Amino acid sequence: MTDEAVADRPADVPPRRGGGRAEEGSGPGGGRGPAGAADAPGAGGSEDSGGSADDEAAEREKERERAADRFKDLTRDPLAQEEGEEEPTDLAAATRARRSGQSLFSGRDLTSFDRSHIGHAHIGDLNISLDARRSGPLRGGPVPREELRRLRRTHIEPEGYVRLRRALAARRLLVLGGAPGTGRTCTALALLEEVTRDGEGAGDAERVRRVAPEEGVGELAREVAGGEGGHRRGTGYLLKPAPGRPGELPPDGMDLDQLASALAEQGSYAVLVVSVGSAANPLLAGRYGQLCPPAPTRELVDVRLRERLEEEHGDQDGAGGPLAGLLERAARLRADPEVTEAVGLDDLRPAEAELFASLLAGHLLGTLGREELLAGCRGLAAVQAYAWFAGVDRALAAPPPGDDRTPVRSGTAALFHPVAFRIALAVLGGASYSAVSAAAHLLTWELSVQSDPDSTPARPLFCDDPEADLALSRARSATGAVDVAGVEVAGRLVFYRGGALPAAVLAELWDRHFPVRAPVVRWLRLLADDPRPQVSMRAAVAAGELSVRDFEHGYAELVRPLADAPTPRRRMFAAAALDQAAGHASHRKAVRKVVDDWSRFGTPSLRWTAAMALGYGRSADSMDDTLDALARIGIRDDGKQAAVASQNVVRLLTLPESAAVLRRLAEWTAHRAEEYQDLALVTIVRLALTDVDEVLDDEPGTPLGDRGDWPLLVALAATRPELTGRLADLFWTALNTTRSRDVAFDALETLLRSAFRKDGRPWTREGLAALLPALVAEEHDRRRLDWLLRRMIRDQDRPLPEEQARALWRLAVPAGQRRSDEEENHG
Repeated sequence: MTDEAVADRPADVPPRRGGGRAEEGSGPGGGRGPAGAADAPGAGGSEDSGGSADDEAAEREKERERAADRFKDLTRDPLAQEEGEEEPTDLAAATRARRSGQSLFSGRDLTSFDRSHIGHAHIGDLNISLDARRSGPLRGGPVPREELRRLRRTHIEPEGYVRLRRALAARRLLVLGGAPGTGRTCTALALLEEVTRDGEGAGDAERVRRVAPEEGVGELAREVAGGEGGHRRGTGYLLKPAPGRPGELPPDGMDLDQLASALAEQGSYAVLVVSVGSAANPLLAGRYGQLCPPAPTRELVDVRLRERLEEEHGDQDGAGGPLAGLLERAARLRADPEVTEAVGLDDLRPAEAELFASLLAGHLLGTLGREELLAGCRGLAAVQAYAWFAGVDRALAAPPPGDDRTPVRSGTAALFHPVAFRIALAVLGGASYSAVSAAAHLLTWELSVQSDPDSTPARPLFCDDPEADLALSRARSATGAVDVAGVEVAGRLVFYRGGALPAAVLAELWDRHFPVRAPVVRWLRLLADDPRPQVSMRAAVAAGELSVRDFEHGYAELVRPLADAPTPRRRMFAAAALDQAAGHASHRKAVRKVVDDWSRFGTPSLRWTAAMALGYGRSADSMDDTLDALARIGIRDDGKQAAVASQNVVRLLTLPESAAVLRRLAEWTAHRAEEYQDLALVTIVRLALTDVDEVLDDEPGTPLGDRGDWPLLVALAATRPELTGRLADLFWTALNTTRSRDVAFDALETLLRSAFRKDGRPWTREGLAALLPALVAEEHDRRRLDWLLRRMIRDQDRPLPEEQARALWRLAVPAGQRRSDEEENHG
């Protein structure tokens, strides 16, 4: 078969014939001229040979050129409209970011985050509560003896405890910094109980006292010095200053020195418990400041669990006793993957550890069923999320004490930044710290404007404290890869310390704080415009999760407006959000109805968005329905959206149903309508030009995932040998159709060059070894491959080494159909 026989319509291309022998002189690098030059792309056929000046033939040739140019336009990146032809979008980075964002919510369906009713536990003589709604401000007064006795019996000293005790004994005053819930208050009480136990107030029942938060450091200094309300010598004071109003200054070094002097005169001690952050940093950096080490919660779980079991079975340490058996079962239960996943926290805080121990003991003793145990474990993250947001802006709503003036609203940014960082981390977890921090500042602005729309909020410029951000948000940082301009570079990434926290934060935010939805929606729209895929695609996944929580609101405020936006980036955001919602069985039917309606009746922008959603494979009832919808989009309006439709057909080829996709492509190539033919041909060429990383959702470790930088066509040939014949037939059709021939040959050259890396190591050779023999089974195809390889050898900009060209020729042509190496070398 020769080019003269190639018809313009794929339906007219004769079926391929196997067999055929290469004629003498074929083979790249030989002494003769290119044997297939007459059949090279663009070579004239018999109809147009001899330079005929026939007007009809000339017009036909121009029409073919126009069709080829139009076809070339269809193979360009449909997402690059706003980037420009010279700067295509980074689909691989977008795919990786979407995959990373989905991992934040994997196994954590937001619809399951109905807050657990298990908010407290009773362990021995201790009743603990994790419910932030039931806790009020601390009142001043003595710490009961019973609490001090329990503290002596149950407190587990954290690492560095002795250092803290020595500092308190030497200076009389200790400023103890830590994140709320990390055991800092218990450590402070343990320190005060120990240093006052043998002091001047040893026999006093009120030797350890809590100071009302509103009193402050100055008032406490006056009380200690013997003023009104003064107490006996040798007293230990615990003060947790109330959160200051915006703009209110914390105590300074002179205030602390005055208090320390008064304490020394009275033989007393005091511990100020403060939260880490920019406001407390000067206090912690001073002579009295110390960071509170985290409580050893793993040991705490062991101790509490043993205590609870001993209550039931007594102190029996025998190897075969009931208690020993329960402790062995408890160890296995703690390591149960389902229990670990339900907890979803990398490390527990003291109150959480006590509740977790109570839940385990209850299940072992038969008072809690399996589902109740798991529900209680899931409640830990939900309660933490509630505590983070409860009453954050209460200080803004209340006027200063004894003042009838309008509440002061300066400094709202400092107040809202911690919660904004937690929300940003829930949405962008796994992205770089700089991206999360920048997004948090954007959200801080939106929250401040929503809180007080008549005022321009201040934007602090030098108050960020990365370590405080991490501590206050139960987060961690790690070195990892960041996508920059299509290249992975090392960067500092940030994550929650627990897979349950992102979903818990979003559920708490969306369900219990309706006024915050408006600024969060505005913020997500800003993130949709971010040119960095690590930001926009993660935000799209989070938007899909929020839409599941309230689909009416999410669809109306986020999905629908962005789906009809003029920019591809916003439409891609909407498509990813829809697909994320489709991942939930509860919303799959609704998403599929929306996408189907858009593919049939939507505006061009909505059809574009529908095509992107369909490419993920979850927005239609079956693969046949998905391909039907993509075909409707791709052929409408003379194929104006064939580019985006074809790209998403290629994406479907990474799914297990890829054989059905190839069958449909073959049907389209034989269709009578040219629009169907173009859709098939564009898809085939795009398949050869698309790398696996750009379309694959699977993590590395799968056959395709381990070939991320391979062209998808050869990766499929290497990993799915049963598809090789169909892949070769389809690509052969594109090579032998006039309007697609030029771009198909460019794609073939790209495939051939991918066989070896720049240093000569094999790259996609395995896939080409499977594909090429099926692609060049006929003499005409082998002569054309010979011509292409010779052209690549003579390429002045990127000459292909002759040895690599010979290796490719040997991959493509069986040994029985080519001459010996000696004959090839000597012509």
